[in-house]
Amino acid sequence: MTERQISTAGIVVKPNHREAWESACELADWFESKGVSMVAEPRQEAEIAGLESEITEKFGGADLIVVLGGDGTMISAARLIGNNEPLVLGVNYGGLGYLTEQRIEEMNSSIEAVLEGNYKVERRVMLEAEHVRDGEMLASGRVLNDVVINKSALARIIEIEVELNDLHVNCFRADGLIVSTPTGSTAYNLSAGGPIVYPTMNAVVITPICPFTLTNRPIVMPDDSEINLILNEGSEDVVLTLDGQIGHEMRAGDSVRIRKSATTFNMVQSPNRNYFDVLRNKLKWGR
Repeated sequence: MTERQISTAGIVVKPNHREAWESACELADWFESKGVSMVAEPRQEAEIAGLESEITEKFGGADLIVVLGGDGTMISAARLIGNNEPLVLGVNYGGLGYLTEQRIEEMNSSIEAVLEGNYKVERRVMLEAEHVRDGEMLASGRVLNDVVINKSALARIIEIEVELNDLHVNCFRADGLIVSTPTGSTAYNLSAGGPIVYPTMNAVVITPICPFTLTNRPIVMPDDSEINLILNEGSEDVVLTLDGQIGHEMRAGDSVRIRKSATTFNMVQSPNRNYFDVLRNKLKWGR
């Protein structure tokens, strides 16, 4: 049982999904009838990239954000919370739905429970990443899933040096490298052969993508460490990607500094299933 007074809310919607948009509009009216003010009109995921700073300022002040979509929509919502820590409730209108656990049939009852203070929260770790070139920070961002450096399909193998708290770890020669949160361990990390990490663990996973040396395996690190990735060799086709949604071109000599964010992503848990239910269903264990 957790209690938090919900007076403001925001809604993020999967783009080009008519049913999700209709549900969002009905939900906005329902919130108003309950005395919960909307911080903004429901926003489609596709709008966020173009108006991110404006929307973040509004959504960052919400007590509750409801996400109607799939995991990609939930990841987009993670960029909207600013330095605040609103509750986030995901309703699955997408495909896999690792993050958007609630079914549409459960939406109203789940939100009612939140308004009554009857809910549980999982605090998910996020990471801050900074892209640095010649001592100048070119870009920064926060991720819920992962920070990835990888090459295009036709580029040659790249070499990425990894440092942990200024200690040399290894120079990975591979198609790329993934630094994943526990939440992101079931995303690109899993496809690249990395481990599944329980989502509330205090850990970060470093996973090489198709390493040149097969003995280069994923490494699990404490999440309070600072990780520095240096692109020693590369081409014009190397890209830094944040949560698979924002990309930055990298050059040889560039570095990426990664540390744990002070802000957590606070997901309202579904009362009808647990993490292992989700894994068994999505990964088809035992079938």
